[in-house]
Amino acid sequence: MSAGTEASDIVIVGGGMAGLTAGARAAELGLSVVVLERGGDARYPANARWSGGVYHVGYNDITAAPDILRGVIDRATAGAADEAQAEAFAANAGRLVAWMREGGASYTGTKIPWQQFILAPMRAMRAGLDWEDRGPDQLFRRLTDRITSRGGRLVLGARARSLVMTEGRCTGVVADVGGGSQTFAARAVVLADGGFQANLDRLRRHITRHPERIKQRGAANGTGDGLAMAEAAGAATAGLDLFYGHLLSRDALSNNRVWPYPELDALGTSGILVDERGRRFADEGVGGVALTNLLARAENPLGAAIIFDAAIWEGPGRSARIPANPTLPEAGGTVHAAATLGELAAKAGLPVAVLTETVRAYNAALGAGTLEGLSPPRSTAKATPMPIVTPPFHAIPVVAGITYTMGGILIDGEARVLRDDRSVIGGLYAAGSNTGGLEGGPPVGYLGGLAKAGVQGLLAAESVARRSVAAR
Repeated sequence: MSAGTEASDIVIVGGGMAGLTAGARAAELGLSVVVLERGGDARYPANARWSGGVYHVGYNDITAAPDILRGVIDRATAGAADEAQAEAFAANAGRLVAWMREGGASYTGTKIPWQQFILAPMRAMRAGLDWEDRGPDQLFRRLTDRITSRGGRLVLGARARSLVMTEGRCTGVVADVGGGSQTFAARAVVLADGGFQANLDRLRRHITRHPERIKQRGAANGTGDGLAMAEAAGAATAGLDLFYGHLLSRDALSNNRVWPYPELDALGTSGILVDERGRRFADEGVGGVALTNLLARAENPLGAAIIFDAAIWEGPGRSARIPANPTLPEAGGTVHAAATLGELAAKAGLPVAVLTETVRAYNAALGAGTLEGLSPPRSTAKATPMPIVTPPFHAIPVVAGITYTMGGILIDGEARVLRDDRSVIGGLYAAGSNTGGLEGGPPVGYLGGLAKAGVQGLLAAESVARRSVAAR
């Protein structure tokens, strides 16, 4: 059955950070706005709503000069970022936090330079989920108010199914709403429904052979609907094989108190990561996000454990914003400890002789400065390795935690969706973690999900507004 057709200037698919930012900015610019959100409750789950709320660009100050941020992007992605997207992101990141503040957002900060813009009130420094009434949750409500106070609508329980294409131009969306199908006609459509991290078929095709053996670290509602609709309309894609996530305790599969925090990256990149045979299988020096990607691609993503010593546990183990030491054991997470490596191997279910030799070879290479000679080689540019010599020795069984996929719909610097030949699909835009081409590259460069979503949401709304005015 059909519930009819509704027309507006802009229809936005997805009520996350990108979608609400695009909607609020579009309404501010005088456009009629409809946001379609699949969640049915006013406090529907969303990655950004559940996030730590830090605005940064590649772990750098988001308000730094555009040329500095452009360098950050290039270094983080080894120059793989799409030039137009990188230029636009660097040029507009700083004004995002100011625009949010104008709309009522407040910030707090820490002594760490890149953590100067944390949405307030900040989450508690404890393991598990802690999002209700925290800064990101409050921001969602403020952005929604900025839309509805100007006559816009947030339609809950609406799942977009297909785009309306008229002579190669996007002119609307067909969505399931209230048990029926409704067409939302518009001058422009913005796809902002998140990545495909919760779509097991796509994960299997692009990221891991074992998607059921990784942990959904976020809201787990990104099923790639917008990506599929864009592909059907002829959109190009980029970087579908990478994701943003962190190493988590394997107990996260059964204990909700140990995810999305604490992340265990600092332990994994300071010590070593071994498989169920007690052997290293990845370069721990690539950094936590890249190491998590490597674990997801492993032969058995649920067979790995981080091995480290007391010095690492008392050093990097306490250095994170929400540190594994002591929050993981306090939340019931498994941390094996033993006076000798042999005893540790027995507790962790690892082969004693193999683990002992793996640690010995690693310590010897570290001491001799020959880490590159290990198999696999160990790099040091992004993470500092530490010896594993001080008892008690520790082991934590781990799982790859996926927060959002980095790749997706290819867009230009105005968030317009592109075809393979880089021609623009008229009327179609995308923003946030369903886009590709900015993050990723060989180093799996993470630039900041909140910043990416917010900037691209602003750019999409402003581009639509400019073209709407010109067309009138």
